[in-house]
Amino acid sequence: MARYTGPSCKLCRREGKKLFLKGDRCLSDKCAVARRTTVPGQHGAGRKTIKEYGLQHREKMTARRYYGVQEKQFKGYYVQADKKAGITGENLLTILECRLDNIVYRMGLASSRKEARQMVRHAHFTLNGKKVDIPSIICKVGDTVALKEKSKGSEKFKALLETADTAVTPKWLEIDLANVSAKMIAMPKREDVDFPFEEQLIVELYSK
Repeated sequence: MARYTGPSCKLCRREGKKLFLKGDRCLSDKCAVARRTTVPGQHGAGRKTIKEYGLQHREKMTARRYYGVQEKQFKGYYVQADKKAGITGENLLTILECRLDNIVYRMGLASSRKEARQMVRHAHFTLNGKKVDIPSIICKVGDTVALKEKSKGSEKFKALLETADTAVTPKWLEIDLANVSAKMIAMPKREDVDFPFEEQLIVELYSK
């Protein structure tokens, strides 16, 4: 399935909740979810009661859209999570949090994960000193993500660094704003995920 290139706000309206796909716009009075509470489409106002499968499917789509992951990737992450020891749903969220584009977003260097993915694709970052341009790389404890020296002079990154001081730093990342880098010092836990996922619904969907 091709990557979605349509309006981001339509995805939030479809799920009926803010997925923070547009950065600061999601926190303003321009947010589409706050202004238009119906589902997109001509039948959106007449939405019917969602049954069990529908709830499970919607939760999966919420997680996919929140992290910007395609269906094939998402299913692959679920298979990995199911093979690991522990709770499958929590393992799945941990894997998603460890994606390179998510770490760039958590560093406060992007207003959304979509913007973070674009930055990684344009090779603005290094992983353990080596240039990378693949947003889906799963980072491990001990890995260091840093902004390239050439990119530090960019006006865009200078502006982002000014706001990065106020960003909430995850406990599993050690961020060095002076060198514009972040080291992964631990695996993210369920309480570190700041979105109210019901991951058990996703597990139930894939377990059928």
